[in-house]
Amino acid sequence: MKAKPTKTRKILSSNLKKHRKKLGLSQEKLAENAGISSMMVKDIEAFRTWVSDKTLESLAVALKTDIYRLLMPDTAYEEEINKTIRNDLKNITQKIRQDIDLTLKNAFKLWS
Repeated sequence: MKAKPTKTRKILSSNLKKHRKKLGLSQEKLAENAGISSMMVKDIEAFRTWVSDKTLESLAVALKTDIYRLLMPDTAYEEEINKTIRNDLKNITQKIRQDIDLTLKNAFKLWS
């Protein structure tokens, strides 16, 4: 009986495909960039094999991403992106308010 792929293998496979396609890479080109065989990439994406830490690092470098992003479920990744966007918007809004306050303060000085 064939073993059922683990959730972690499925997550890695999904993220590998997503990042690879985002960069417009074929499985063969990703394998070449990562210094591994194209069969290894195919096996990872098909849940047939797991990877060493060295291979995982090579794949992350070839995909121009962090290792942890290859192992994060999509929902966690989306939450992280949303949190970053919220923080960025908060900082931008704060900066705009400071700029407006300074502009108004300078304008009132000119009118006084």
